[in-house]
Amino acid sequence: MTTSTEHAVPPKLEPTGVPGLDEVTAGGLPAGHLYLVEGTPGAGKTTLGLQFLLQGRALGKKGLYVTLSESSQELAEGALSHGWDLQGIEIFDLVSDEGLSVEAEQSIFHPSEFELGETIRGVMAVVERLRPERVVFDSLSELRLLSQDPMRYRRQILALKRFFLAHQCTVLLLDDRARTADGMHLHSIAHGVIQLEQKTGTYGSDKRRLRVVKLRGVKFREGEHDVSLDRGGLHVFTRLVASEHGRSFASEPLSSGNADLDRLLGGGLTPGTNLLFAGPAGVGKTTTAVCCARASVERGGKAAIFLFDEGVKTLMMRSRALALGIDEYASSGQLAVHAIDPAEISAGQFSHRVRDAVERQGVTTVVIDTLNAYLIAMPGSNFLMLQMHELLTYLNLQGVTTILVLSQHGLTGEAPNDVDLSYLSDSMLQFRFFEARGQLLKAVSVVKSRASAHATTIHQFRLGPTGLEIGEALTDFEGVMAGLPRYRGRTALLGDTDRA
Repeated sequence: MTTSTEHAVPPKLEPTGVPGLDEVTAGGLPAGHLYLVEGTPGAGKTTLGLQFLLQGRALGKKGLYVTLSESSQELAEGALSHGWDLQGIEIFDLVSDEGLSVEAEQSIFHPSEFELGETIRGVMAVVERLRPERVVFDSLSELRLLSQDPMRYRRQILALKRFFLAHQCTVLLLDDRARTADGMHLHSIAHGVIQLEQKTGTYGSDKRRLRVVKLRGVKFREGEHDVSLDRGGLHVFTRLVASEHGRSFASEPLSSGNADLDRLLGGGLTPGTNLLFAGPAGVGKTTTAVCCARASVERGGKAAIFLFDEGVKTLMMRSRALALGIDEYASSGQLAVHAIDPAEISAGQFSHRVRDAVERQGVTTVVIDTLNAYLIAMPGSNFLMLQMHELLTYLNLQGVTTILVLSQHGLTGEAPNDVDLSYLSDSMLQFRFFEARGQLLKAVSVVKSRASAHATTIHQFRLGPTGLEIGEALTDFEGVMAGLPRYRGRTALLGDTDRA
């Protein structure tokens, strides 16, 4: 004896037309079902609905947009702002100019007895006539007001669901996100529920997020996903799950571009690991990171530098002054330098840009400068730790060498930090200022390295016209890490030969 499930056919998936959303829904929305799209005003519900219909038009499917809240002219103007032409998509405006006139107003019947029935019959009639395969209904808020009664409202939604199912329509019902029982009842009726949220009250552009609450029969990607709404529509940045993105790679250490720094690190930079450069502002962290990126490019690889603090022009000018020679690599595309505005980008967008650089452009070295500014783009430090941990794990599994720059407070960097990511890093270089012979000097040491046996000595460090210079171990000094050294010998310092 066979059961009905043995002959069940997997549902055909309908692509949504929203970049990233199909990845969240594991391929699209199962065809022939009704879906609830809810969110606050301005979150992007109408835009999502239009993208759904435009994608259908591109696939040769008839589309119908039923509107109770906006006129067809307003929809056309909104579409034009994204560069879209709605030709071929039927727009059915339930509230026409005639319907809003004084002559059309009636008072014998309650609106829930007359207008609601007329609305439902109007929708069914146009569906019968056009036979669309995709329908967007905007919005349920108006239908809820016409119903007056929650039970009547639910019955009408169920009737619409059965009607659309019989006509094999894939339907998006747009609704303002409601915390009421009426709003939650729709969750049980709909085949799937998508929530859009708009975060306001922060500096910079509003942040939007999307969550799939339910999607029957589909193993969708749970959790919140960052969303951007720009000209061209919504773009969903799927939450990164690092464990899904592993590949094989060689793990032999590679040169940082400086033989002395390689010795300190125990052989060089190990692919699939991340390094944290920590120290006060102006000590040379970014320049050292640029040198490592240049060495990667000189080996034939590609590198990407993401700047949260300074501009691209400033970095290029400083690199020329130190004779780092990265202009030709930047022009050829081997070294990409991106200026990131933390007020205009979300963590999900940033992760997507890093993934794009690694997977599509073949980048093998990534520099993030600085983590302090990256914190600004996050809603809170807990999210920073989780997001950065996932991103670093992803980069490690891809065999990428990642360099993180962390600016510490104070001249010597001993003040408390906004964020401590040292426990997430595989290796850590500590940069310090110290005073000796009436000069403000710099020192560097490797605090830890999980991938190699590193040196434990402290060395003088400086940036000169020939690039990085690392001196002998400061064996005759004590207290260098605290910024208050005591000299107990005759160790030669960098620059002594210059004065000789």
